[in-house]
Amino acid sequence: MLKRGAASKLVIYLNEREKYQGKPLFESIVSFLRQHNCAGATVTKAVAGFGSSGKLHEAHLFHLSEDVPMRIEAIDSEQKIAALLPFLYDMVGSGLIEVQETEVIKHATHEVEEEERRLKHEKLEGHAKMLRIYIGEDDRWENEPLHEAIVKKLRMMDIAGATVYRGLMGYGAQQRLHKSGWLGLSTDLPIMISIIDTEDKIKGVVPMLDEMVDEGLVVLSDVEIIKYTHKSEDVGK
Repeated sequence: MLKRGAASKLVIYLNEREKYQGKPLFESIVSFLRQHNCAGATVTKAVAGFGSSGKLHEAHLFHLSEDVPMRIEAIDSEQKIAALLPFLYDMVGSGLIEVQETEVIKHATHEVEEEERRLKHEKLEGHAKMLRIYIGEDDRWENEPLHEAIVKKLRMMDIAGATVYRGLMGYGAQQRLHKSGWLGLSTDLPIMISIIDTEDKIKGVVPMLDEMVDEGLVVLSDVEIIKYTHKSEDVGK
């Protein structure tokens, strides 16, 4: 089981139509990570993008699109990610593989022991922090989708902003594979919520997530804010 503390985040960028042994490459990679007991993986699909070729790819109506970018994200121990990298390198032909240091704040399943639930939160350090929350689409909090409830709480806590990503494919601690079906009809696809704010603001969020996230993964990373802008309200309005 993935534990609190230092970890590695693996991010793989590739194109939707890339194949590996006759199957979509992103599906093959997720299956590989699952077979090797990686703690979890999430696939997201971009709306538009370009790569080394400089050609722009955009998604269109009903998924009839060009070869749009895909993003696979997985988090596990530094040792596990390092051991899997040589095999992933062979699978990913023209894509991009990135490994980043991160910190696991919470990785909860229904079987988490009460002693682990009572652990005090570690002190956070750094100029700015990125918090990522991985949950399931079917997770609920007081009769509403958990991701919506979390975003509402973050807004009430004056967090600078939050973005919710809906995955196309993934699995978590229970090793159940979730995949989008025909016309997007699916069951419990992965959801990732990403927020960036100051250390003090993020420290205030962690106890709230400890209460709300019964089964999921919460990770923390150091980031540097290059620019943060918003439109100013006109004076006199």
